[in-house]
Amino acid sequence: MTAADAGSAKPSEVSSSSTPMITMTNVNKHFGALHVLQDIDIEVPSGQVVIVVGPSGSGKSTLCRTINRLEPIDSGEIRVDGKTLPAEGKALAALRADVGMVFQSFNLFAHKTILENVMLGPLKVRKQKKETVRENALRLLERVGIANQADKYPAQLSGGQQQRVAIARALAMSPKVMLFDEPTSALDPEMVQEVLDVMTSLAKEGMTMVVVTHEMGFARKAGDRVLFMADGRIVEDTDPTTFFTAPSSDRAKDFLGKILSH
Repeated sequence: MTAADAGSAKPSEVSSSSTPMITMTNVNKHFGALHVLQDIDIEVPSGQVVIVVGPSGSGKSTLCRTINRLEPIDSGEIRVDGKTLPAEGKALAALRADVGMVFQSFNLFAHKTILENVMLGPLKVRKQKKETVRENALRLLERVGIANQADKYPAQLSGGQQQRVAIARALAMSPKVMLFDEPTSALDPEMVQEVLDVMTSLAKEGMTMVVVTHEMGFARKAGDRVLFMADGRIVEDTDPTTFFTAPSSDRAKDFLGKILSH
């Protein structure tokens, strides 16, 4: 099965297995005097699902947003599929098109239908033929379980449905990487699972994913790797089982003690 289940190549088929899909080398980022990312060094192989957890203000969302330069960095280097992330211009736009992003807020165009929202990127950025784009968009809406809503507008959908549209819209670009920044935090509790189910199926299909989340059940089930952040640093980098059963740092033990006791 393909990453987008709609004719796109699976990441492992796109890049050689020896080239990490994401590389961050000595990355630093400040907001004024606040050092929000401190000497970040990670490599994410193609097809890996990385869950980023940690207390509020630890740098999780900033780390996620630097991977496609929504947040510029002060120093260091970021590579996507072996290519250095440019600072600006057409090269950055081209690389960004390979990195799908899903936010807390759905960021859908209110005046366009669900189908039009999903079609927009491939038409405007990829310059693909309209009929091909339409077929692909309908397939993706079917894949995330809302094909019957194609002609509705975002305001007519629930939050969970809108977030699934946002995922379909990102997948329509046939990205090599998917970034999720707290994708369920703005949803009512009963809507969270329907979004996590879509993300879990993506993970099983081999999509390279970086997911900032508080959903620990999802982290255990769908993650290949957990990064625990505190004060702008990666404190632990391990597999989910080890992280949840035998965290090595006091910071992680304290975090898990608070979050798992609820």
